[in-house]
Amino acid sequence: MADTIKIGIDFGTTNSSVALARPDGAVELVHFPTATTPTESFRSVLYLEQSKSGIASFTGPSAIQQYLEAEHPGRLIQSLKSYLPSRSLTGTEVFGRRYTLEDLISRILTDLRLRTEQTLATPLTPETPITVGRPVRFVSAETEEDDAYATERLRSAFTQAGYPDVAFELEPIAAAYAYEATLDHDELILIGDFGGGTSDFSLLHVGPSYASQPSREILGNSGLGLAGDAFDARIVRKLVSPALGADTLEKTYANPFAAPMPKRFPGRAAVLPPQRELKIIPAVPAWIYANLERWHYLSFLKTRNVTEILRAARARAEEPEKVEALIALIEEDLGYQLHQAVQRLKIDLSRAETATFRFPELDPAGQLSKEVTRADFEQWIAADLESIENCVDGLLATTNTTKEKVDRVFLTGGTSFVPAVRRIFETRFSPARVVTGNEFTSVARGLALRST
Repeated sequence: MADTIKIGIDFGTTNSSVALARPDGAVELVHFPTATTPTESFRSVLYLEQSKSGIASFTGPSAIQQYLEAEHPGRLIQSLKSYLPSRSLTGTEVFGRRYTLEDLISRILTDLRLRTEQTLATPLTPETPITVGRPVRFVSAETEEDDAYATERLRSAFTQAGYPDVAFELEPIAAAYAYEATLDHDELILIGDFGGGTSDFSLLHVGPSYASQPSREILGNSGLGLAGDAFDARIVRKLVSPALGADTLEKTYANPFAAPMPKRFPGRAAVLPPQRELKIIPAVPAWIYANLERWHYLSFLKTRNVTEILRAARARAEEPEKVEALIALIEEDLGYQLHQAVQRLKIDLSRAETATFRFPELDPAGQLSKEVTRADFEQWIAADLESIENCVDGLLATTNTTKEKVDRVFLTGGTSFVPAVRRIFETRFSPARVVTGNEFTSVARGLALRST
């Protein structure tokens, strides 16, 4: 087994990566081709389109490229990992064909396997140690049973994709192994792993004294089902949804049959007719905007029922042009472009105090463009930041660990670059003790090192 290459697979909500640990201890990442340069980060997306020969499927970078270049876009499906704990969402129908959730996920995992085998120049075998990451708490999972159910569905998808038996490891623990590889001394560390849908934290000892141990003692771990996607939802709610009619009301008309005002007689008080309560009715149902906030749900709104609802709403709305923009967003399936616009704003606000939100694919004239301050954004995500704070403080409390005892805080994942998130850890542990790993590949590296 010592001479065997070990494989770590980080199947993420938004991005995936694969790492190979060579027998000499060197770790390399599998590279995936794109239209420009190879990438170590594989977008966890699936694109299905109808062709004369049937339904064609594409994954990762090629899925996005095919979707953007298609004259009549098909179905772009994203964030499949977030559905794993749901017992009610077993699958979906695409172009008249029923797919289970495991079918869809296995299609992405199959391409990850094929590219890995191409890199190794040999097929995976049952003797190949493969470790797969999983969050402490899956998105929308409420119990340990939900997490176990999600893990078994993920295992089934790997089996369906042609993998030998796989082992699972918590993603923050994998990140700890990646960090440990850089150490020449022992430390007590707090790992913060921020994915697209989950934030996970673990406290453990790492370093040369612990690396050779057959099993690693974890002092404690905790997690919650929110991270980057939750931040995205706040931006959509505050910026995008109002521009697409979330605050637009139905038109109201004067009642031609209303009773006339009573006459006034000297010495007698006027008797007013009973007044009916004025009802203010939104033109578009709120649940449509709730789905819009979860941008990966946008393709599920592209149905005949939703189309009929929105066309009727457009006819009744005080601001029909906003509802028309919402219809265009759904009919043109611009969920990916919306996600990119939101990501650009988050990145810009991580670098500057102000930034401008732009959505040129839907709004070429720039009418939806709006300047946003970092303070605005931090106010929008205040409740989410508080949840992260409580999760971290709860972990320290349950493990009876003071902040002073933690030697280092290792953060990984794109959300760790949001200044307000980083401030949570710098305030508690000091900036000097907070370090950041590669936002997309630290977990995969650690999983490869963890493989046994």
